[in-house]
Amino acid sequence: MHKFAVAVVALLAMSVTARADVHLVVRPDGKKVIYNVWSPSVRTSNYSWLAKQRNRRSAYDKLIQQYADTYNVDPVLVHAVILVESDFNPRCVSNKNARGLMQLIPETAQRYGVKNVFDPEENIRGGVHYLSDLLDMFNHDLERALAAYNAGEGAVTRYGGIPPYQETSTYVNRALTVYYGRPYGASSGASWFPGHSGGAKLRGGFGAMMQPIVIPGLHILGAR
Repeated sequence: MHKFAVAVVALLAMSVTARADVHLVVRPDGKKVIYNVWSPSVRTSNYSWLAKQRNRRSAYDKLIQQYADTYNVDPVLVHAVILVESDFNPRCVSNKNARGLMQLIPETAQRYGVKNVFDPEENIRGGVHYLSDLLDMFNHDLERALAAYNAGEGAVTRYGGIPPYQETSTYVNRALTVYYGRPYGASSGASWFPGHSGGAKLRGGFGAMMQPIVIPGLHILGAR
């Protein structure tokens, strides 16, 4: 049985793309569960390739537009987040247990009433709602909102800008490369940006001292 399970994993590993690892988990009841774990592929680390994905079509465009309108978020930004989070794979699971198209962790899914994180509509609804709240919290400063989506709003508040995590600064650069349709921050090598008044924004202003608003029912997350 063990050899059979290993063989199954090997076959599945050959059938998936380079952006996912195949994991086999044996539950306490003996049931074996095989799933894909997301990891960035070579192409999603290529800024030139990412820049060309701004107008890429997906099977979820109607849902993206619907919930972008509902929560007043630029649909291109939602598209960019989904692309760098999961490359439009609704079944992906990260090594930090973030799941689905917009990679919601269990706490965020619960906060936004997402019952099935693998359901594309539920996942997009919850993810766009969360992104909308982050944009409001950080006065529509795109860098900080995206950093908070990746590292938690608590980390961005604590550091007064993008936290000094290489993963987070790379994430922000990738997402904004897709959003603007040109390489963003890739050549600067910057890994941390303190609060300033000239950051990219959808609308509104951002003062030198960050004053995040309080959103009813929103519990600040500080976990990376």
